[in-house]
Amino acid sequence: MWLLLLLLLSILILVYRWYRQSQILENLSDKYVMITGCDSGFGNRAAKQLDRRGLKVLATCLTEKGAEELKKETSSRLQTVILDINDSQRVKSVAEWVSSIVGDAGLWGLVNNAAFGFALGPNEWQTKEDFAKALNVNVLGTIDVTLNLLPLIRKAHGRIVNVASGAGRLSIAGGGYCISKFGVEAFSDSLRREMCNFGVKVSIIEPGAFKTSMCVYEPHFKYLERLWNNLPPEIKKSYGEQYYQQSVKAIEHLTVSGSSKLHMVTDCMEHALTAVYPWTRYSPGWDAKLYYIPVSYLPTVVSDYIVSIGGPKVAKKA
Repeated sequence: MWLLLLLLLSILILVYRWYRQSQILENLSDKYVMITGCDSGFGNRAAKQLDRRGLKVLATCLTEKGAEELKKETSSRLQTVILDINDSQRVKSVAEWVSSIVGDAGLWGLVNNAAFGFALGPNEWQTKEDFAKALNVNVLGTIDVTLNLLPLIRKAHGRIVNVASGAGRLSIAGGGYCISKFGVEAFSDSLRREMCNFGVKVSIIEPGAFKTSMCVYEPHFKYLERLWNNLPPEIKKSYGEQYYQQSVKAIEHLTVSGSSKLHMVTDCMEHALTAVYPWTRYSPGWDAKLYYIPVSYLPTVVSDYIVSIGGPKVAKKA
């Protein structure tokens, strides 16, 4: 009897959850959404997807070529602008450009998608400058864009969608990338609590591995090769050639294991921007759901063992 009641209660909760999450806002065609990093990958697909939904998309691209190609594949509603989020002066001028377009309506949505991902490798092999590149783009760039546009978002009682990573819940490698995504998580959490006073909702997307430009093997290999070649002889000797080769293999495995279903991520972006009740966190990808999140909740001694199983090992001294 109790088992039956528990089953019925579980079904009711699932139905209620489905109903609540399926409610979508009306008058989407009146809303402006800005997306960063639209040259390729998630940003490019999201810009096209939201344009088809009828939203007024303001897409930032790093290159003129990326902007031109995006405009060819979208409607006349979509507007592009060149932006390197690491350039504070350019961020300010783009914010002014957005303000001139949205006017008193404000900015309904901001998707902080632009990121730098080629920053994986053993911590001791790297310098402060190596760490800084990922942190400057992924954390400080995201913060800079958000703060410059926040008055417009508050005016619209809008949405902020920050793209973090499964690696922002579980640190799978050294270097600046995981650290930066943990930083995005922390910024998003504090911002969400502050902005609830203004009717602004903040969502975090924590994707697993997907086949975007950040999942290309060669740049990751070149980065790791540079780190290894620049090591002082005593550090290189301590780790050994075996450790380096295993690190290369680990990077190769990471880049080939990504999913090609980018829509899993952009669907989350769309829901966060258009749902009446957006989620606080989205975790697209089976690896996010079955590996990154569950392992992040395990006792540290267990999660350390699991993450280290396939990692590089220092050769035992004779």
